[in-house]
Amino acid sequence: MATGWAQDGAVQEQIDATVKDAIARARSTLPAGPSLTHCAECDDEIPEGRRQAIPGVRLCVHCQDAHDGKTRSFSGYNRRGSKDSQLR
Repeated sequence: MATGWAQDGAVQEQIDATVKDAIARARSTLPAGPSLTHCAECDDEIPEGRRQAIPGVRLCVHCQDAHDGKTRSFSGYNRRGSKDSQLR
């Protein structure tokens, strides 16, 4: 399909690159290393099940929920894809 000056498959390459960047950004926020036994913020004990389920965990469930609430406010992606949403 002719798309002007773009090469065949250029749109898909751009989509693939965007997905790869999003995956890399998400992986960079995951905890790494040994899990803490006590929360880094409130010093409550982190249950053994949580430490095993999430390697490198640093926060208890309550503090993690509060932290996630702060970071969810802006995603940076136009998920609806309509022109109306791009103008907001």
